Amino acid sequence: MIKRFLACLVLLSSAVSAQAEQPLIPAPPQLSATAYLLMDAHTGQILVEENADKQVPPASLTKMMTAYIVSEEIEKGTIKETDEVLISEKAWRKGGSKMFVKVGEKVPVIDLLRGVIIQSGNDASIALAEFVSGSEEVFAEVMNQQAELLGMHDTTFKNATGWPAEGHLTTARDLAILGRAVVMDHPQHYPIHAEKYFSFAGINQPNRNRLLWRDPAVDGIKTGHTEEAGFCLVASAQKRGMRLISVVLGTESDEQRAAESQKLLAYGFRYYQTHKVYGPDDVLQTERVWGGKEPEVGIAVKEEVFVTIPRGGEDNIKADLIIDGELEAPLEKGQPVGKVVVTLDGETVAEVKAVTAEGVEEAGFFKRMWDAIKRFVMGFFS
Repeated sequence: MIKRFLACLVLLSSAVSAQAEQPLIPAPPQLSATAYLLMDAHTGQILVEENADKQVPPASLTKMMTAYIVSEEIEKGTIKETDEVLISEKAWRKGGSKMFVKVGEKVPVIDLLRGVIIQSGNDASIALAEFVSGSEEVFAEVMNQQAELLGMHDTTFKNATGWPAEGHLTTARDLAILGRAVVMDHPQHYPIHAEKYFSFAGINQPNRNRLLWRDPAVDGIKTGHTEEAGFCLVASAQKRGMRLISVVLGTESDEQRAAESQKLLAYGFRYYQTHKVYGPDDVLQTERVWGGKEPEVGIAVKEEVFVTIPRGGEDNIKADLIIDGELEAPLEKGQPVGKVVVTLDGETVAEVKAVTAEGVEEAGFFKRMWDAIKRFVMGFFS
């Protein structure tokens, strides 16, 4: 009886201890905004969301896509940063925020890109759209095609600036997807988003993202404002190896969009972390290879595997390697042979392909025959 009682005490103590080890995460902050969302940029996991799929006008957040496409074209080599863009009358006449280019002058692509990102210039956006696609209308079609490729399925662009137009709509979720792409896909141009000032034509204008002055972890991305959209901000910050993307839409002031964005980012950094499970050079284990010059092959993952977890929750991560049957030579390096499933407290948080860490050539005739005999015999005992 006493032994049974002591055993119960041990079990109870273990349960309490395990419960105590679980990280405690409070409810996310409630923001004064039409819609908002917080994403881990490395994993794409959503940490906080409210009205994330509600379609709203994006205002100048549209220019994130304009800049993204220009960076794509530069990377593909179809245009160069040094190409000079002839400024049209349409671009020059456009109202709203301006870079203050003049009709008929030629401006390098890289200067116009800074005018879009830092100064939120409508004139710079139209000039680049016309240079890339011939007209702003055709460029808008390219924007929509790119949006579909990125998975922004609830977004429709009508222009390159975010100027109010019927049907020009997006969502907080889609803007987070775009923000992540801006950061991850074009690292050569993303640092422009952190520049606090840009001077052109003798006019020095500040970046409208207030968080660049308030929080050293913040290094982008874009503000937006129209009467219908309210004050909006997509921000990105990096701290302790974690990068977050926050989207705050429809606030009442410039100050409020900055303050509400800070609340989201602070919550994410305080209670979550990005954990690297595997790197591309990590050999997870070795597997038997039949008919090969080498008897075994290392199994790895093709790229880095990250998961978002509650801060301090590393011990609750489990990774399982699942191989698709027996391996036979020849095998090429990087050949898919199965998958790695990563779980957190029993819930799948990542699933990636498992690949061979090196190639294995086919063995000679006698070695292959001997392996075939061993494999046949072993089949009787499996």
